[in-house]
Amino acid sequence: MAKNIEPKLKKIGEYLKLEEDMVFIIPEYQRAYSWKIENCDKLWQDIIDYAENKNKSKDSYFFGTIIVNCQDEDTKYVLIDGQQRTTSFLLLLKALLIRINNAIAKTSWDEDSDRLYRGLQDGRRNIMGILYKAEADDIADKPDVTKDSVIYQMAAIIENHSITEQYRNELQTILKAADYATAEATVEQIKYKRKDNRFTNFFKNFKFFYGKIGELSDSQLNIITKTIINNCEVIEIKSWQVEQAITMFNSLNSDGLPLYDSDIISAKLYAAAESSGKNAEFKAQWDKLNDVINELETIGIADINSILMQYMYYLRARNRETVSDTGAVNVTMPGLRRYFTDSKNKALINDPLTMCADMLKLARIWLKVSSYPQLRVLLRFNENMKLFLASYFFRLDEENITEESLKPVLDCFLRLFALLELGDVGYSSKQFKMFLFAEQIKLIDATVSSDDIKTDFDAHISGNWKEQAKVKDALNDYDENVLVYLNELLFAREKGVAFSLDTKCDIEHIMPHSGSNRQEIRRDADIADDDEFGSVVNKLGNKILLEEKINRSIGNEWFRTKVSTTLDNKTGYIDSKYPIACALVAKYRDTVKPYWKKDDINAATTKAADRILKFIFGE
Repeated sequence: MAKNIEPKLKKIGEYLKLEEDMVFIIPEYQRAYSWKIENCDKLWQDIIDYAENKNKSKDSYFFGTIIVNCQDEDTKYVLIDGQQRTTSFLLLLKALLIRINNAIAKTSWDEDSDRLYRGLQDGRRNIMGILYKAEADDIADKPDVTKDSVIYQMAAIIENHSITEQYRNELQTILKAADYATAEATVEQIKYKRKDNRFTNFFKNFKFFYGKIGELSDSQLNIITKTIINNCEVIEIKSWQVEQAITMFNSLNSDGLPLYDSDIISAKLYAAAESSGKNAEFKAQWDKLNDVINELETIGIADINSILMQYMYYLRARNRETVSDTGAVNVTMPGLRRYFTDSKNKALINDPLTMCADMLKLARIWLKVSSYPQLRVLLRFNENMKLFLASYFFRLDEENITEESLKPVLDCFLRLFALLELGDVGYSSKQFKMFLFAEQIKLIDATVSSDDIKTDFDAHISGNWKEQAKVKDALNDYDENVLVYLNELLFAREKGVAFSLDTKCDIEHIMPHSGSNRQEIRRDADIADDDEFGSVVNKLGNKILLEEKINRSIGNEWFRTKVSTTLDNKTGYIDSKYPIACALVAKYRDTVKPYWKKDDINAATTKAADRILKFIFGE
């Protein structure tokens, strides 16, 4: 029978003391040790404050929850949550041990100091039992360099397999050191760094604890040792299913970052590369991938998890896992982690260089096309379009992609997702998700032309949206913002003028939708009351794109001010590059007292609706 979750309140000494055949594991997907001095200082101050006041309270001091996934007949305790605290406590205990050894060595035994002396000896035995699993009988009463050094080389209490940790052996180096000087002389030193900055977080924190403990008297040292081992507690939650353990971690974790699917998958890839002797090559390639993805994250296009998701969609289409031989479409998708770690897909993980190269290609194409205005407009629509557009990208050669060559397929997606924006059915309906899954087989196939893809979209749109009048009504009633971007793009095409979309771009209401002078502007626009105002002000015809700087400067000015003044005077469409703003300036700038009224909004809305309708249905 499978074991269930097993939570247990444990003293730190009990939690850290493992049986001889047991070991803590920091798994491949965990992040590097990142605790800094400020984290250790808070831990230390908490311990000191508790020790000084514990006589006033019988409660132990609680240090949070540790989540452990038990493996290999419970001999491996995989730290899902708690690696930072566990590592820090081990460094603290090592610093305590060295200070205790020093204290015992310089303390002369007499009847007055007998209790303190025995307390320090007990602390020494307890810590050596924890850090090295040493039996009490094997530990000398007094520090013995020869005997102690043998114990310090015993089997590790913790193994670090994290692929993001550059200094996996650093903790072991510190734990094996006979004294502080030996530790300082043997730990890693970071190139081109000076003074304390040349040391890793492991040694910096160890040095911090060593320094703080050195400020204690022998009596205080004895009290703090007992307090840490016997009065500090954690809740250890054991699980025997890694998925369950990670789910608990992501639910309970409020201070750190959750574990993402990409953490697990990248670890599996690294392990496969390492086993084939290609870990250096893989790491170099993975670093390149991360560099490109960091750029994509900055501009809001993709992160590593979304690239992995897109890659999974592509692979399933390539392997025809989404469409049967009879044409039946399967839109059910497995989770990322499940897909890439499933035994039937082990060939993917076992070829990490190819998988990484594929994702790098995809990320680079996204980066190249991210500046195309047409794509920037499409990115304003439903996020799911990326999953299918990415599949098309895999057929492309990055060097030969042009804005013009990509235009036909991008238009297909714009047309379909404009209908999704307008419709009363969601993405999961057959009009969208099922169609895209079926079409994905053609999107990845380089032998299928963009004209053939357009033909499929034409047939699908005309077949599922036969009543164009309903679509036009929806456009006339539309009061959201996404289609404002599409309208601006189509207006630019219509007029044959340039169009580009900045990241710092606002939706501008030509007739302001708020402000202290709203009532005057409403009357100026021949709008009877607030109800009518509300139905008119958010229509497509009253919204345009405008640079953020200009829009913030304009505020809620009157229309005649907006179209006739410049940014130097703090207001004005005149300095905008966006096509509709430019057209309004050209039309009204020389008018003595121009107005923007209800009829103007309705007329502009009708034109926008006709423009988008023509684009969607290709007429």
